[in-house]
Amino acid sequence: MRYYLCIDDTDNLETKGTGWLAEQACNEMKDLGLGSFSAISRHQLFVHEDVPYTSHNSSMCMEMEECGDPEAVIRYMQAFLERNGAPGSDPGLCLVPETLSGEARERLIRFGNDAKCTVLNKGLAYGLAGELGVHLSEHGGTGDGVVGALAGVGLRMGGQDGRYRSWMHLGPDGTVMPAGEVARLCGAHHVQDEADAVLADETPVLLQEQIKLIRRHGQAVLLARPDNGNGTMRLLHKKELKIY
Repeated sequence: MRYYLCIDDTDNLETKGTGWLAEQACNEMKDLGLGSFSAISRHQLFVHEDVPYTSHNSSMCMEMEECGDPEAVIRYMQAFLERNGAPGSDPGLCLVPETLSGEARERLIRFGNDAKCTVLNKGLAYGLAGELGVHLSEHGGTGDGVVGALAGVGLRMGGQDGRYRSWMHLGPDGTVMPAGEVARLCGAHHVQDEADAVLADETPVLLQEQIKLIRRHGQAVLLARPDNGNGTMRLLHKKELKIY
């Protein structure tokens, strides 16, 4: 059975971020035999004065495979967040089965999309989670992190949002490499342009010093733009990827 697992608002300005904690939790649960985990994706939510957040208002979501005991995962994550949540943080936890029905999926995806542009509250989050029958819980502070935790699952499930955690390095800026080789070395499904056109494997691509995967159509991909109209493409740099 596959599940979506998401946490939000576990840190403060002096501690390691939510992505670091998510990775630590995944490693510990894998060692305990509770399941195996996909790469972690970061989902940017609405930045607004009425939305409490630490620095960037983003949640961290991953997919969990071979999960035979979701209740054990919930218990582990609840204890983990209560043990590791930073002072002043408002941690939230969400666990959703991949088998969620079509209408329920659409409602959850819509909640995630709304959280990118609208001020939502935990009453709305708990209401939706209860109607859908999915796990949502708070573990410290105001508990407002449940909004981001539920929204992060919806955004990951929708397949069109998020940047994968960590940067990769294949060479200095300006190094040229075929698109197929770049994808293979980075673990990407493919390299594509911003209009969703997949680059042919032999297309020359200029590297950036820091390379990051984003999520499109449920796959980890790399984004590139034309470089000076000469048939060569270049990967988007760090600042350009901030909108994803």
